[in-house]
Amino acid sequence: MADKLQWFREAKYGLFIHWGLYAIPGGIWEGKSAPHGTEWIMKNMKIPLAHYKKLVGQFNPEGFDPYFYVRQAKKWGMKYIVFTAKHHDGFAMYDTKVSEYSIMHTPYGKDIVRQLADACEAEGMTLCIYYSQMQDWEHPDGNGNTWDYDPQKQDFKRYFYQKALPQVRELLTNYGKIGMMWFDTPYDMPLDLCRELADEVRKCQPDCLINGRIGYGLGDFREAADNAIPVLSQEECWESPMTLNSSWGYSHTDHRFKEPAEVIRNLVRIVGKGGNLVLNVGPDAFGRIPPRSNEILCEVGEWLEQNGESIFGTSAAPNFPYLLPWGDLTYNDRSNTLYLHVQNYPSFPYRILLTGLKTKTLAVNVLGEQEPLRISQSYEIARDEHRLYILLPEQCPSAVDTVVKVQLAGSAEAQVIGTAKW
Repeated sequence: MADKLQWFREAKYGLFIHWGLYAIPGGIWEGKSAPHGTEWIMKNMKIPLAHYKKLVGQFNPEGFDPYFYVRQAKKWGMKYIVFTAKHHDGFAMYDTKVSEYSIMHTPYGKDIVRQLADACEAEGMTLCIYYSQMQDWEHPDGNGNTWDYDPQKQDFKRYFYQKALPQVRELLTNYGKIGMMWFDTPYDMPLDLCRELADEVRKCQPDCLINGRIGYGLGDFREAADNAIPVLSQEECWESPMTLNSSWGYSHTDHRFKEPAEVIRNLVRIVGKGGNLVLNVGPDAFGRIPPRSNEILCEVGEWLEQNGESIFGTSAAPNFPYLLPWGDLTYNDRSNTLYLHVQNYPSFPYRILLTGLKTKTLAVNVLGEQEPLRISQSYEIARDEHRLYILLPEQCPSAVDTVVKVQLAGSAEAQVIGTAKW
């Protein structure tokens, strides 16, 4: 399992793409704004399937360029792409033989997954596939559509064997090597069917990872709640899916984008706690990435170009006893290196404190600079407290995140508090 997960452990940062018919309304239906995510517009506004299906005849994303997507993801510093082959509305963004409800029956008429798979292979990018295994608002026996179909008359197993399982098999046999199957919203899907789905993935592609949302602990790693970060570091593999704005699919009205500094801060926190960040963009109906999304991710990519050593190939940092008012930590256990991410740069005397580091410090410098920084490392026996003071440059090297590289004499060991009397 360790070898199978190795690429994922080292990748740290991926691109999520939510794209489908829902990009056409973009969160607005018959003049009314939909609540919550735009990709849920069909369910949240209870749009009759017959009306929603009219979008098929309008979908013609001639602006889609798979090589642009992949090359931009690389420029942004991302190491893998997760693409929504079928979301909850049941529409397939690829050439499926199982259902006519697919991209092949639109005016566009070209297989999006095939194009992305070819571009990823050519560019050396890992392609992962999102598939909504339980919810399907188009199929009469899929979960979720209670306004077109009577739930009392539904047979979920019929949907599972007629559509879900065959489509997952298609995706794993027709598009080359898939790095991960990204399942979602398992709800109360029966354990035996979840296990059968996992077995099918491993039968078709033994090295393909399965995310935790297949349910019942059958995945290869834990999937965090949407837009969530654990409080403590985790030794096991995990991933946090996040949106760049407030919606997963394209929105005409949602302009509440995260600024580059917030994206970097989230990435650092997630990586420092041993996880991966998969960050979402929602292309518009023409297949174009929103300009603001591109601007933000390019700025993050520029920061990663300078500071990627502190992100990629790292492991979970120790859980230090106190919150850090100046920022966060990442850690490389192979080189015994702590990276201090100073996001709130101190005023005079430009000093930060790391309390609780027991391991001896050998050298400290701003990442990318040769000049050593002045430090003071001490232990107060009466208070049982380890302290590392670092004097930073007077001029702040990065307004977003100044990375301080701390070379240790051995593995990073953090002090545990709570047993002594205060």
